[in-house]
Amino acid sequence: MLETKIIGVVWRNRPLYFVKGTPLYGYIGFGVIDRGTNVLQVRPTTLCPLNCIFCSVDAGPHSRNRRAEFIVDPDSIYEATIEIARFKGGGVEALIDTVGDPLTYPYLTYLVKKLKRSPYISSIALETHGALLSHRLIDELNEAGLDRINLSIDTLNNEKAKLLQGVEWFNIDKVKKLAEYIVQETNIDLHITPVWIPGINDDDIIEVIKWAYRIGAGKKWPPATIQKYNIHKYGRKVPGVKPLKWRMFWRKIREIEKATGLKVSWEMSEWGMEKRKRYPCPYRKNDVTAVKTVSPGLFRGEYIGVAVKKEWLITIYGGGKKIDHTYYVRIINDKDCLLIGRIVGET
Repeated sequence: MLETKIIGVVWRNRPLYFVKGTPLYGYIGFGVIDRGTNVLQVRPTTLCPLNCIFCSVDAGPHSRNRRAEFIVDPDSIYEATIEIARFKGGGVEALIDTVGDPLTYPYLTYLVKKLKRSPYISSIALETHGALLSHRLIDELNEAGLDRINLSIDTLNNEKAKLLQGVEWFNIDKVKKLAEYIVQETNIDLHITPVWIPGINDDDIIEVIKWAYRIGAGKKWPPATIQKYNIHKYGRKVPGVKPLKWRMFWRKIREIEKATGLKVSWEMSEWGMEKRKRYPCPYRKNDVTAVKTVSPGLFRGEYIGVAVKKEWLITIYGGGKKIDHTYYVRIINDKDCLLIGRIVGET
């Protein structure tokens, strides 16, 4: 059974929960997410030290929508990852991507080392802005067997980087030097992934892409990708900036590739990705099931519950919710089996 325990308090008096046990499937904030490919999203932490002005998950000290943060027991999330990887037949990439920054996870090296030893895991990657990188941590991750770092660098200009990342202490020059160290001195591959915010860093992303190719990113995987700025329900909005429609975004990407001669768009096969059978989802939209609440959720207005009959995490909305209380919940969204439900009664 899943256990949640408050182990501290972080920014704006948000409780920090330590999560241990099972299940670790079904919640967007932590655990393991299967989207029907040979890549599993592994989310052991929600913490982030930055306040990026475009953050889609409102992470960091200045969050206005978060009311709790979470760290997951490394052995529990390892077992959950391996269970699904085994079901998929192996050859799975574990992508540590989080709704924060993986480098805040105190057991990161330990988790990478354990995953690397599994015959079901073919590669391990993580996504970060690199604020907490150091030579020592890079060496430890290299020794543990990390295969790739997806590094989100949105500009090479130090002052603009401070603005975009929302903290005065962020140093893009330091991150650049560490990125070059990764390429030159380790076996870890580097993939550079700037977020394009139209009208804010148009020229910057082109310089970032040129720099990525110049330093030798992409030893095995693609060297660079441009991410599209999007607005999400709980995410931050950049004042005066409207996200591009996908058609316009891809047109601009093709223009950048033509102008620079550098490729930044890739097929799944070039990543080694392929569609795979999904881990069975125990509930579907409109199902009603008994759910026991275990903690507040990441965002205001939500709670996290565990389905009683077929254990699975469910995000709960509606009604007067109490911790360690059981409610009847109707599933209203089952996309990727990230289950969301509304309370329809008490048991």
